[in-house]
Amino acid sequence: MSASPSLVTFSAVVTRLRAAGCVFAEDEARLILSAGHVPAEIDAMVDRRAAGLPLEHVLGWADFRGLRISIDAGVFVPRRRTEFLVEQAVPLARYGAVVVDLCCGSGALGAALASASASASGGVELYAADIDPVAVRCARRNVAAAGGTVYEGDLYEPLPAALRGRVDVLLANVPYVPTEEVGLLPPEARVHEARVALDGGADGLDVLRRVTAGAGGWLTPGGSLLFETSGRQAPTAMGIVAEGGLEPRLAASDSLDATVIIGTRPSASQPVPDGL
Repeated sequence: MSASPSLVTFSAVVTRLRAAGCVFAEDEARLILSAGHVPAEIDAMVDRRAAGLPLEHVLGWADFRGLRISIDAGVFVPRRRTEFLVEQAVPLARYGAVVVDLCCGSGALGAALASASASASGGVELYAADIDPVAVRCARRNVAAAGGTVYEGDLYEPLPAALRGRVDVLLANVPYVPTEEVGLLPPEARVHEARVALDGGADGLDVLRRVTAGAGGWLTPGGSLLFETSGRQAPTAMGIVAEGGLEPRLAASDSLDATVIIGTRPSASQPVPDGL
């Protein structure tokens, strides 16, 4: 049975969302009302949001650096703070740069960097990979719009061998929540996003260690690995990057509560370990 019109007025939707604990009920109501085509569809969207689904899963998309990124159920929702990571990568992505987005999820980072680079320098060569087939299907829609290719598999394993030693910018939005802290995350994340996109192992840095161990063999001399971490993990993460033969530096944004580490491969005269 279709919802009655009274259930989908702006004020009624706001009331239902506010009762469900949605802090930004008015903004969310506007988005839902603009996305729904008929009262029954809008009513169902409000029900899903009130039940705790992330707004992006309800809408089917997320706003990331001005792009509308397609988001399927179960796929990690790109965080606003991660826009800072892309911001750090933009100056490194010169015209024709080879960009790889590992642990790509929806492909938001690679798509956003490709978009920014197209405006700033004329475009990049984009590749992405994720171990989660649901995320890969989602990423293929977003990355295809940027002319990129998405592979399914564990970290570097599915990438074409021809990319070894050619990557200028390696984005790796690795999971970095310690296993024992995953249960403390908001329900929107721990219930509705894939655990593989959240759980970083005992100290949260297990996946980072694997990424860093192999980065030297894929980066071109002067190429950079960029990843996000927490402020308290940053000193350990910096050490992991240095142990992998990369030169680390830290960038932080207080306004976005974002911490990004950039590890740069030294010149060709300074070989680095190849862990993979």
